[in-house]
Amino acid sequence: MAGYTYILKCSDDSYYTGSTKNLDRRLNQHQNGEGAKHTKARLPVILVYFEVYDRIDTAFYREKQIQGWGRKKKEALINDMPEELHELARCKNETSHCLRLRSDSDRLRSDSGWLRSDSEEE
Repeated sequence: MAGYTYILKCSDDSYYTGSTKNLDRRLNQHQNGEGAKHTKARLPVILVYFEVYDRIDTAFYREKQIQGWGRKKKEALINDMPEELHELARCKNETSHCLRLRSDSDRLRSDSGWLRSDSEEE
């Protein structure tokens, strides 16, 4: 059974990301105030993006992925700007997550011989 991941733009310019087996029915529910609490308080909503999957569990997984994104990354997806999407996905700050990723990357390069100290050079 097909599944859909979708993004709605709400009347307050916020985004709502969801997944469903029946996109038309779910959009009607949102517009009638029968959808999520977020959209019910921000009517009307507009469908600005959707993806189709062979399985609903895949659509649900994608929904959760997109829900973790910031506004700019969602807008890059909505506006079909993959180059911006990739750039926004990169770590750009000094959070512990990014520092850990950099440290792991440096360790892997060192373990594989990519990084050598001056004393190791021939």
